[in-house]
Amino acid sequence: MISEFCLIDRFFKRSNLNNAVTLGIGDDCALLATPQGYELAITTDTMVENIHFFAGCEPYDLGHKLLAVNLSDLASMGAKPLAVTLALTLPKVDEGWLTLFADGFFALAERFSVDLIGGDTTSGPLTLTVQAFGLVPNGQALKRSVALPGDIICVTGLLGEAGLGLKIKQGYDCKQPENALKRFNRPDPQIEIGQALIGIANACIDISDGLTGDLGHILYQSGVGACLDWEAMPFSEEVKSYIGATGDWMMPLTTGDDYELCFTVSPDKTGKLENIPHTKIGVIDNHAGLRLNKSGQIQLLQDKSFEHFS
Repeated sequence: MISEFCLIDRFFKRSNLNNAVTLGIGDDCALLATPQGYELAITTDTMVENIHFFAGCEPYDLGHKLLAVNLSDLASMGAKPLAVTLALTLPKVDEGWLTLFADGFFALAERFSVDLIGGDTTSGPLTLTVQAFGLVPNGQALKRSVALPGDIICVTGLLGEAGLGLKIKQGYDCKQPENALKRFNRPDPQIEIGQALIGIANACIDISDGLTGDLGHILYQSGVGACLDWEAMPFSEEVKSYIGATGDWMMPLTTGDDYELCFTVSPDKTGKLENIPHTKIGVIDNHAGLRLNKSGQIQLLQDKSFEHFS
């Protein structure tokens, strides 16, 4: 049986990519040097088998997604990823599974020059936790609490693709499932766009639990309301086909795992978005709640997202 420390050395110890990491794996703590003029952004996410991912899912995809969801949090703050820690709770040591998991994890880590600097391994039900660290210029982090009435609401990418991927996993028959399954299995954190939005966006959040719920966090934290435009929503043809076949038009607004960015921008700064891929989907206002203009009919939307203890 492979030991805990041999497991770490064999699968997860790599050379550091960042000069800011002054001590990585191998000691009681890692050491990070924060460059002058920057703040450290820190986030943590845990994924549990049969709650956040299906039992038996591809370990390469799982390694990618575990890191991606944390990098997406950094993107939403405009932070440049620096380093992560990784805690693994494993029911058993499966060397083939660990090889593929580490391959998926490090392929994404190397893409964004992210160092794995420490963590923990233990025995138990399959549970995976990453803590991520990023750098953002002093006082310039994007937050949820600064949306203003009159702001334009924008999103990156397409909405509902990952939700459709989940529906396909659950049995929905989609003629062209490839893109939706890829978005569900291997989300793409919008790191570059998050950094580009510094100085342009007012509020920002990543869409992890669904547009209505995550935008609802911005509305609550900022003390504002909003109205969305159904006709402006960026849906793929496959998502449109799903809505037409099932009548479930709420799916792309409420399902999570898209990991796109939702942000607000003052009208006088929209010209600065010219080189940033986005879609304008609504407006921030002073009226309480989240509303949707669908074919000229205004209706109130529930702005709640998934909660573990609800």
